[in-house]
Amino acid sequence: MTTEEKAVDYTLNNPDTLTKYKTAAQISEKVLAEVSKLCVAGSKIVDICEKGDKLIEEEVAKVYRGKKITKGFSHPTTVSPAAFVTPYTPLKTDEKEAGTEIKAGEPIKIQLGAQIDGFGSIVCDTVIAPEKEGAEPVIEGRTADLLLATYYVNELLLRLMVPPGLLASGTEEEKAKAASVKPPSQSKISSLLEKVAQTYDCNIVESTTSWLFDRNEIEGSKKIVISPGEGTKGEGVPEVGEVWGVEVGVSLGSGKVKQFEQRTTLHRRTTNTYALKRPTSRKILSEVQKKFGTFPFSLRQLEDERDAKSGIIECVRGNVIRQYEASGEKDGEPVARLLTTVAITKNGLSKVGAPPALDLTKVKSDKKIEDEEILKILEQPLSRNTGKKNKNKKKKTEGEE
Repeated sequence: MTTEEKAVDYTLNNPDTLTKYKTAAQISEKVLAEVSKLCVAGSKIVDICEKGDKLIEEEVAKVYRGKKITKGFSHPTTVSPAAFVTPYTPLKTDEKEAGTEIKAGEPIKIQLGAQIDGFGSIVCDTVIAPEKEGAEPVIEGRTADLLLATYYVNELLLRLMVPPGLLASGTEEEKAKAASVKPPSQSKISSLLEKVAQTYDCNIVESTTSWLFDRNEIEGSKKIVISPGEGTKGEGVPEVGEVWGVEVGVSLGSGKVKQFEQRTTLHRRTTNTYALKRPTSRKILSEVQKKFGTFPFSLRQLEDERDAKSGIIECVRGNVIRQYEASGEKDGEPVARLLTTVAITKNGLSKVGAPPALDLTKVKSDKKIEDEEILKILEQPLSRNTGKKNKNKKKKTEGEE
């Protein structure tokens, strides 16, 4: 069994790997669309998170039936109010936080994800909470600036991640010349993205990080850190054969971050071991290992929330579980975030799991990008058109009808 497992190729060279990422992504995107509809003024955040998790469980149960593979969450459903930077998932047993409701007009960040066989696709979108379900007013003013800045920062970052020369055409010599160009440095990436944000009088959220994904791992050996804070820096450059979780965060304030007072409810198991003394702590760790592996989870998802709140303390102290503190914009200003799971193949960068594209006809701003260098990059494709995609789309549409 062990020899067989070792022989399995888990890279993108194995078509099954990409299929599993895509299956997880389809679930993530479907649930994201449903959760977005629930984000209306007056709705309780904890209820939305619970409904989102239930939908992920239901959808995951429908795929790879009878196969001996793990499947489940790559990220719990989190719904973050305006000034929050980090994913937020309140508990039912915290009376004050359980009562947190969505306010009309605030940018709500929804983040969630599914995984199949350890291949996780996480997505995050920012939606503007309407007064009532189904309302889609035109977005204007500073909210429009925030959404447009986030949209273009994301589109630019994705293009800056395409390895140089990958999509080059022409003679072999021309292709080789294009491939010999150095990829942009992380400081160059930050500088370009900051320019886009500033066009809309916004700022990048400090230390927004995109990570290399791997099997059972969403914080791999490489990372791109935009507008790094003190003591943080990125490592490595994107290459063919990799899957990344690409994140952007933009603020109407300074972009500086501070820790919020809300309870830390989002956690993730580490690969460390420690002899836990309390039975409750051991019970919690065992439940986490079974249900979530090394993917993030919310205390809300554990069998007994009250036990979870006490048992998690020793787990965090013993460093067998890490916590993600709630943090947000230092000035209390609204923040928008997007997270896209992408695969880099010989044909370019493809969005495996992504938030829906922003409808630019419904977002009105008096500001626009005029920097020639940036406009030129934004015009570039993410991948070469192999012709297959359109055929599949056509078939899918026909099948749906």
